[in-house]
Amino acid sequence: MRRILITCVALTGVVGVSALLAQTTDEIDVQAIKARAAAMAEDAETFVAHVKDRGDALREEATATADGGRENLRRLSPADLPVGPKGVVDFDELVAGAVGNIDAPRGQAPQFIAFASLSMPEESLKRMIADVSRAGGVVVFRGFPDNSMKAFQSAIARLVKDEADYASIGIDPRLFRAFEVQAVPTYIAVGSDFDLCEGFRCKTVVPPNDRLTGNVTVEHALTSFADGRGPGATVAGVALANLRKRQ
Repeated sequence: MRRILITCVALTGVVGVSALLAQTTDEIDVQAIKARAAAMAEDAETFVAHVKDRGDALREEATATADGGRENLRRLSPADLPVGPKGVVDFDELVAGAVGNIDAPRGQAPQFIAFASLSMPEESLKRMIADVSRAGGVVVFRGFPDNSMKAFQSAIARLVKDEADYASIGIDPRLFRAFEVQAVPTYIAVGSDFDLCEGFRCKTVVPPNDRLTGNVTVEHALTSFADGRGPGATVAGVALANLRKRQ
């Protein structure tokens, strides 16, 4: 704010000098110039105050929007969810996971991530969700198809056979942005904890990681990471052991 104010005052000085040079020595009214400069400085201060107030208002509005989103997630009722072949789909774990992603403490971003889309073949998605869940990772989608939560719910209802797998499904465009994922399926294993950036346009600094893009199985991706001894090898090794133990 001080920089803006200094810039405005500097411009005021330029205007004052320009007006001074446009007159002859006999026509100079020093008091009038001082009065004009003072008035312009007051205008500059008023402008800076307006910018600050507007910024505060936008910050409060963004905070209120985030709080409303958390509350909407918590209010989702299982009775309103679609019915699949095994009865009402239990989205409690999915909702809890989404709220957890929003409120997660720093340093608790997932370390084995499978990036997915509902445009992928259904059988591939079914196997990915089941295997990633057994491995202890997360399957992340960028968002709802056509901005429709119902369409997403209906699709997930067809894909998930084990209720425990809902906890491994998330929607988080921040992860897509952080790792610059442009194609799915993409598997990533990171070498250490990291924090997800909260802003709409900020960029998360991600730790060294292993990445594989292509229509391969979860086991193949994890084996490649573990055998490659890259930055994500340790995480991949643990996830691979989990997967094989629960198959």
